[in-house]
Amino acid sequence: MVFALGVVLFALGIGVSIALHEAGHMWTAKALGMKVRRYYIGFGPKIFSFRRGETEYGLKALPLGGFCDIAGMTALDEMTPEEEPHAMYKKAAWKRVVVMSGGIAMNFILGFLLIYALLLGWGRTSSEPAPPVVKGVTCVAPTQLGQDQGWKLADCTGTGPAEAAGIAAGDRIVAVDGQPTDTFAKVSAAIRDKSGTVTLTVERGDETVQVPVDVSPVERYVAKEGSTTPELAKVGAVGIEGVSNLIEYNALSAVPAAFDYTGQIMVDSVKALADIPSKVGALWESITGGERALDTPISVVGASVIGGEAADRAEWPMFVGLLASINFFLGVFNILPLLPLDGGHIAVVFYEKIRDWFRARRGLIPGGPVDYTRLLPITYVFIVIGGAFMLLTLTADIVNPIKIF
Repeated sequence: MVFALGVVLFALGIGVSIALHEAGHMWTAKALGMKVRRYYIGFGPKIFSFRRGETEYGLKALPLGGFCDIAGMTALDEMTPEEEPHAMYKKAAWKRVVVMSGGIAMNFILGFLLIYALLLGWGRTSSEPAPPVVKGVTCVAPTQLGQDQGWKLADCTGTGPAEAAGIAAGDRIVAVDGQPTDTFAKVSAAIRDKSGTVTLTVERGDETVQVPVDVSPVERYVAKEGSTTPELAKVGAVGIEGVSNLIEYNALSAVPAAFDYTGQIMVDSVKALADIPSKVGALWESITGGERALDTPISVVGASVIGGEAADRAEWPMFVGLLASINFFLGVFNILPLLPLDGGHIAVVFYEKIRDWFRARRGLIPGGPVDYTRLLPITYVFIVIGGAFMLLTLTADIVNPIKIF
């Protein structure tokens, strides 16, 4: 039930992102004196519509995007005499750029707000590894549950070996059997390979003590080298919990942190966009029986399923972070100077300005609007390639979906 609700909620989040993208175009167009004839979410058959002022608002059956119909977006648009003075292609270049950038800006703004909410609500894991400091001592679970139960440890009772040996919260474990440990991950890894009794070198206040601790043999899922699937294996454990390397923020400190995090996601989005051609082969292999890599692109369906799984396991930071990442990627993708993307229309405006600058230097009058009919072949090629890639990712998400948990 929670999974299904999570899928619907995530899909709704993507729908809101698309709606705000198109609203960015609409609001800026109206503010700059242009006429917005239609504002629709979805494509295909119309579900419902209503009119407010000069604009028709509506919802269509296929949730594959949306559109904002601005009168005179190109010189090819048919317009009534009343619409002619408001034609977008007749407006100043800066106004056209602002309108076409409005949707991109909305995706970036929404992504930033989601990141801000993520940091404020749940904090962020530091890039620095957690120090080898004991947060608490516990009993030792004999085994670990599988992926379908969130990799949780089984129930346990009683006193654990570390507690019985006198290990306490605040102790800093600087060595395991003489092996230096400067992070808690190294402490865990060193104990995992031990059996019998292990000697922990502990800094406690101003003194350093040697504490012998009995190691309990347990079962834990361990990632084998060369494999992405953890396997249940016999390891050692003593029942200690490390301090978290989670950074918490307040309303003020979350602002610069959100800008920093946003910058990292933007860089990752650009890299992901540049890597798309190289991922086509991996997607095809995943459809034909190969393993689905975690870094392969996903469709709206695949993202919604991951969002549902995150909600089902109460992994809300992942849910919010994934939705934010999708908004940043949509913004970066729409910057591409290819029609029918926003970046394609912006590129046309810049071309006209550069062309007219050169014409002015030659004593010529400005040229007319770009003839979009000459750009149609390139546009169709891009649409076909883009549609084929969307179909490929959708098929991969159905046949061999990405497994996060």
